[in-house]
Amino acid sequence: MRTARQLTTSAALAVTSAGLLAAPAAAAGTGTLEVTPSPVTPGTRVTVSTTACGAGGSATGDASAVGAGTFALAPGPRGKAAVGRFEVPPSAQPGTYEIVARCSGAGTGGRPVAGDLTVTLTSTASAREQAPVPVHPRGHVKTGVGGALGPDPVQTAAGVAALAIAAAGGTWLLHRRARGDRF
Repeated sequence: MRTARQLTTSAALAVTSAGLLAAPAAAAGTGTLEVTPSPVTPGTRVTVSTTACGAGGSATGDASAVGAGTFALAPGPRGKAAVGRFEVPPSAQPGTYEIVARCSGAGTGGRPVAGDLTVTLTSTASAREQAPVPVHPRGHVKTGVGGALGPDPVQTAAGVAALAIAAAGGTWLLHRRARGDRF
C-alpha cells in the first residue's frame, strides 16, 4: 500500500505534468502575425495581418523595434483578419525585428501575437525586375602622378618644357662625346 505522502507526491506530479502539457497547446492557439513583404528595404510600406483576434477583431500594432512606432489593425475586407500597415523608416538598419500586435475587444483578453520582419539594404525582388544601370567614371584620377592633360595647363606646359630641355641637353652631350670633344 502506498502511504499518504506517496499519493500526495504522485498527485502533485500529475497536476504539474498536465499543466506543462497544456501550456504549449494554449500558446499554439494564439495565432501568428503575418508580415508581408519580408524581407524589405528601408522606406518600404509593410502590411500586417492576423486572424488571432477573431472575426471582426481589431488590434494595436507595435513596430517600435524597427523604429516605426505603433499602428492600428482593423477588420480586413473579408472580416476574418485584422489588417494594418506601417512604413519602415529610411534609417532602419539591416536585421530581423519582432513586430507585435495586441488584440482588443471582448473575448481576446489583450492577446499578443508576433511576427518577424527582416530588413535588408538590397531587395532581391527589385534586382530581378530592374536592369542594372551602367555607371561611367567621371573626373580626374588622383594617383599622385600628374596626367598629360591635368587640371592646370600652366603646370603641364612647364613639365613639357622641362622634358624638351632635358632631351636637347642629352642630345648635345652625346653629340660632343661622339666627336671626341673634352669638357
